[in-house]
Amino acid sequence: MLQNTFCHIPGIGPATEKKLWEAGVTSWDQWQEPAPVRLPNSSRNEIISLLENSDEALDTDPSFFTERLASHEVWRIFPQYRHQTAYIDIETTGLAEDADLTTIALYDGAEVKYYVNGRNLDDFLNDIWKYKVLVSYNGKSFDIPFLERYFKITLDHAQIDLRYVLARLGFKGGLKGCEKMLGIDRGGLEGVDGYFAVLLWREYESYNDESALETLLAYNIEDTVNLEQLMIEAYNRNISQTPFAKELKLPHALAPPLPFQADLTCVERIKRRYTL
Repeated sequence: MLQNTFCHIPGIGPATEKKLWEAGVTSWDQWQEPAPVRLPNSSRNEIISLLENSDEALDTDPSFFTERLASHEVWRIFPQYRHQTAYIDIETTGLAEDADLTTIALYDGAEVKYYVNGRNLDDFLNDIWKYKVLVSYNGKSFDIPFLERYFKITLDHAQIDLRYVLARLGFKGGLKGCEKMLGIDRGGLEGVDGYFAVLLWREYESYNDESALETLLAYNIEDTVNLEQLMIEAYNRNISQTPFAKELKLPHALAPPLPFQADLTCVERIKRRYTL
């Protein structure tokens, strides 16, 4: 899809891009001079130069495109860089800047990795640089800035924040709300949310309760693994609105085996302790 994209060019939005496709300009190498449609805000030289730069960036630089695409249009880069993509989600002790990081989950479509405060958080710094694209839900506003503050680093990866991509498709209400609307079943973790994740960490720290930590990791990892399903669903719904739906639609991914399962006894105990 990326090579069929023109709306990363200044002056070309989705409506003009659609007109280009209808006029037979369906990929970069089919660009015509003069352009078959009116392009009021872009000069000929700017467009040709940007298309040349796009071709050069195609194999190695996803940020070239995400920096030029609207937040709800970055789904277009996904197939091109899928092999360099990680899905990411974090858990913390709260939303304030002085909150502590508790766990991180990372999934690259094949392997689940997880990091726990007090055990192996620094391993995250070795692993994150293996990827060029990060897929999150609200990560641009929360997860990524939080990680950058916590580790005192800059994560210069290209980002696909599904909050914006899904909202454009009509799916809102947070990650769990979007999952429900798209038929993703949480099973034993139904009803567990970000606040409950804070309580799970508190239970682990206060009582050295490994079942609470494992339940927290199960929750964090499921958030992360589900991002792949949401990413593919969002991509396919968007691609269905283009002339390329038949050839570019992606198959659904198989969920990986999960290293942890929620301890429902632990969940009920915490609910009673905090009268939830």
